[in-house]
Parts: sequence; structure tokens; C-alpha cells
Amino acid sequence: MIFMFALGAYLHPVDVRLLLVEDERRLTELLKDGLTKEGFAVDLAYDGREGLWMATEHSYDVIVLDVMLPLLHGYGVCAKLREAGNWTPILMLTAKDGEYDEAEALDTGADDYLTKPFSYVVLLARLRALARRKVRERPTVLTAGDLRVDPAGLKCSRGDVQIALTPKEFAILHCLTRHAGEVVTKAELLAQAWDFAYDGDSNVVEVYISALRRKIDKPFGRTTLKTVRGVGYRLEG
Repeated sequence: MIFMFALGAYLHPVDVRLLLVEDERRLTELLKDGLTKEGFAVDLAYDGREGLWMATEHSYDVIVLDVMLPLLHGYGVCAKLREAGNWTPILMLTAKDGEYDEAEALDTGADDYLTKPFSYVVLLARLRALARRKVRERPTVLTAGDLRVDPAGLKCSRGDVQIALTPKEFAILHCLTRHAGEVVTKAELLAQAWDFAYDGDSNVVEVYISALRRKIDKPFGRTTLKTVRGVGYRLEG
């Protein structure tokens, strides 16, 4: 772990309440000591369940959340908070390295991430940035007619009927709903639900489009998910 406690150069006392959820006790004590000297009010939790409870029961300006936690991992804590409508800014810490881990942290609802080992100075700067941002607004629920897509809760419904979707189905529908009434190409859907480097068969999109039709249209007697031959797909209201 890399720490740079040049406190004199970075000392700007702030009135920020912070929850640190991390099971490495030596690290938590070091961070709490440094952040307290910087003016943060720091609460500690050593496992995911305790962290989730504290974040639910108390109000914080920012949460620092490790990924690898006992009882409930950081991704799970973050997802449950977002599902409950808690939009406190979250900085996720991970010992993993790689773009997919970073993407998972952000997709789960985290606002930022740091990969261990990290610089204390960088951590401090990012925490200040998140604290200035305060609680972000909940993402808008998207609609197309009576079809509702909730990006925050990863939920979909038509009227009062909840529709269960797989993560890939949800990602594709989310993209189509954001561009409701417009044609979305296969390439755009692949980039949304997989990644830009995907080099598999693009026909996989057709498989998921068919699955979506069976879930969001057929049971309701609708034909809102259209194929625009040779171009892509369009979701109508």
C-alpha cells in the first residue's frame, strides 16, 4: 500500500461524514487516522452486512467500499443501496485490476474506484471531489408507452406487471428505451450489452431481441420491438 501523508500540503478541513467499509483492520486504522486529521468524520465497518446496515441507518456524505468483504461483497452492498434508493457517492476499492472489474464497479452503481495499491493523496482528492458532488440524483425511469425501464433498480415493467430480464436483456432494452422511436444498430447494442472489443457472432443480438419480444410484447399482445431490415431495431411507444 502506498501512502503519502504530506498533510501540511493537503490539509483543508471539511465537514464530511464518511463510512469506510474495509476488512483489513490495519488499513482501516491508517486511513481513519489520516482522514480524521483532514477533517473527515469517519465511521468503520469490517464486513459487507455491517456496512450495508450502517449505510442504511445513518446518513453519509461519501462511502468508501472495498470489493472483497466478508459476508457480503462490495458489489452486493452497492447494488442493494442503489436498489433501496440510496444515492450516497461511493468510491470502490479493489485488489483486482482490469477494465472488466472497473466496469463492474461502475455498472453496479459506484461513482468512482481505486485499485490497490493506491496513493493516499489520490484517494483524498477523489473523496473531496465526491463530497463536493454530494448525493447524486436518481437516474430517470425511462418509458415507452406503458413500458417502464428503471436503470437504478434494474427493473422493468409493463403497466403493473413486473418483467424479469437477464442482465444482457436489460442492457439491450435500456439502450433501446433511451433511444425510443429511433433505429439502434446491432453494433450499438453489442457495445452496450457486451463491449467494444467483442468479436463474436453479431447474430447473438437477434437471439436476445427474440427473447425480449417474448417477454415485453407477446404476453401483452404488443409488437413494439420492431426490426428495421438491414439497419437494426426500433422500440415504439
